[in-house]
Order: sequence, then structure tokens, then C-alpha cells
Amino acid sequence: MNPSNNRYLNNPPRRVLIVLLGAIGDVVRALPLLGRIRRAWPAAHIAWAVEPKSLPVLERHPWLDELIVHDRRRAPWSFAPFLRRIRRGRFDLALDLQRHLKSGLISLVSGAPDRMGFAAANAKEWNHRFSTRRIAPQPRMRLKLAQYQAFAETLGLPPAPIEFGLALGPDEAARALAPLEGLARPLLGVILGSSWPSRIYFPEAVAAVIRKLAAPDGGPGFTPILIGGPEDAPLGAAVMRELGASMARDLTGRTSLRDLIAIFGACAAAFGPDCGPMHIAAAAGCPIVSLWGSTAPERSAPWGYAHLAMRGAIPCHPCYLRECPIGRECMRRIAPDEVAAMVRRARAERLAEAGGHANGMEAPATVAPPDAGAEAERSR
Repeated sequence: MNPSNNRYLNNPPRRVLIVLLGAIGDVVRALPLLGRIRRAWPAAHIAWAVEPKSLPVLERHPWLDELIVHDRRRAPWSFAPFLRRIRRGRFDLALDLQRHLKSGLISLVSGAPDRMGFAAANAKEWNHRFSTRRIAPQPRMRLKLAQYQAFAETLGLPPAPIEFGLALGPDEAARALAPLEGLARPLLGVILGSSWPSRIYFPEAVAAVIRKLAAPDGGPGFTPILIGGPEDAPLGAAVMRELGASMARDLTGRTSLRDLIAIFGACAAAFGPDCGPMHIAAAAGCPIVSLWGSTAPERSAPWGYAHLAMRGAIPCHPCYLRECPIGRECMRRIAPDEVAAMVRRARAERLAEAGGHANGMEAPATVAPPDAGAEAERSR
């Protein structure tokens, strides 16, 4: 960082707008940028433009002052009122993390004199033309979280720990954890779904991993929790048919996105495909074994757990196709035995880092909102 290039060194912006509307995983990975902004400019009013899908990640976040929601379900009629609200914000600085035409328009309509976005090489739909200045071109396979941190570097913000600030209040956490009552520990989060069909692991393979981890082979057996939205209920049912009702607790369609913050905090480890909940698990401090097919961990691995990423060896990886023309062969080549071994490794590493506990159990997840000024830095 070169302080001489920091236009906000002596006169921080009063009102800041972050534009990142969509994907849950992207919103989670942008939270450390939010924390860095809050740490550098504690008096600033920070707003975030978001859509309902990712809204729960940001609700009641201690580092945010305002959420400006565009309800896509009512589009196109909802867009003009949304833009009017953006305009009324009178922002000094807009950060366009979305890099699409719509986000560029939102940034422009904000009226912010300083509008920062991605370079032309990384933008889509002429998005870069809406920015008054741009971050340096980013390598295509650089982690998204690191790409968002480049905005802080361009703003001249001081270095800061990678923190996410995701936590629930005591009552909210208690409600989220109620479905886990009576389950033997350690708990295993089993993420089933993904927004791309090409990324989904097969139900029979998921069941094979669970059976391997239920046996006392190299450590205590895990109690699996099936995690997914209502759209993943058929996957959950298929896994349960493979397992039998007594081997897992199926929570597909029974939890909210915010519930996952507490649920993953209670898990000793988790595994699943590239998806938003994978990033929530990492942000909650749960070791996550990620399974990769059509997409690449070099760009999207969960922060802190890139070394636990697994992929099937196949020449077409990564193809970045939503639908696989060859039956998800890449995912089929990820062996359940190897996934189970990686999960055991993940839990062993967590216990070693924590110094172990007298009862062999992981420490319970915190429910108090973290302090953006905390000095402990998460290791990669």
C-alpha cells in the first residue's frame, strides 16, 4: 500500500455502497472486504445492494448499516423503486463487485463520484465503462476472496485479518440448533446440493462416505446431518434410501440459510460440492472437504480449507458447464473412501490446532457477533 495514493487518507468517505447482488458464496467471500472497510472507516455509513437469495447472509450483520434489496421475483417492476432508493443514498463511494451490466448501472445511478470496479479484462457486458477507476487486472484463477481484497488495496486500506463476522444471537442460535438435540457427537455436515447440476455428488457416493465415517475406523464415528434447501429434498431422500433412516438426520428443506451459521459451527467437519453453504461452513470455522467437478478450486475453494479440496482426474476439468454432457464423470471419479479419509484428516487437523479437548470434542461455536478489530488472523 502506498499512502500517497490513498485519496481517503485524511478525508474518509461518509457513505459507502457495496454492490454484490447474487451468489451466496460470492457474498460470503466479500465479507472480509466489508470488515476491512469497517475497521479503516469506523464512522462510515456502509450499505450493501443485494438480492433476496443472499440477503440472509447479511441480515443483522454487525459491520453493516443498511441493506438495499432488489427483489428479482417482482422484476422488472421492482427495479425502478430499487434504483430510486439507491439514488437517495447519496453515496460518496460505490464498489461494484458484481462486474455485470446491471451492477454497473446500479453503481452509476448511485451518483457516487468515486465508482470502483473490475478492470475490462475481468468484467462482463461492458461493466468497466460504468466505473471511474478500476482495480488491477486479476488472474482468472485467483481466489474470489483475494480478488475482492484487491479493492481494499486499491483504496489504500491498511492490512487486516480475514474475518467474516457471521454469528447468530443466542435465541436465534438456540432455535437453529434445536434439530440437532439428542445427536451423538462428533457431527458431520453433509452438503447435498448446488445451483449447477454438474457439481452435484451422487447420492450413492454420499451414502458410501457416510457409511465409511460411521464405522470406528481410525477414530470415532460421525453422526451425519444432511443439509440442503427444499429443492434438494429428492437428493436427501435418495441418500436416506441408501442408508436407512437410523444412520443420518435429514434436514434438507428444514433449515434457513442463517441456521447454517450455527449448524456448521456445531459440526466437527463437513463435505460437499461447490456451493454457497460450502463457503458458509468455512466462514463458521468448520473444516470443509470440497468436491470439485465442473468448476475449479483454484478460483473458488473455501477460505482456509483449499488443501482439503478434491477433484476427479479428467482432461475436461474444469469445463464450467452447468449441465454435464458425459454424466458428471468428474464427480464420479472422486472416490468415497478418499473423501472419508480427507474428512478424518480435516477433523484431526482441527483438534490439533485447538490443542485437543479433554472430552475429545470440538469447542462449541460462538454466537456473539465477532469484533471487527480482533487481531487473530485465520490461516489459509
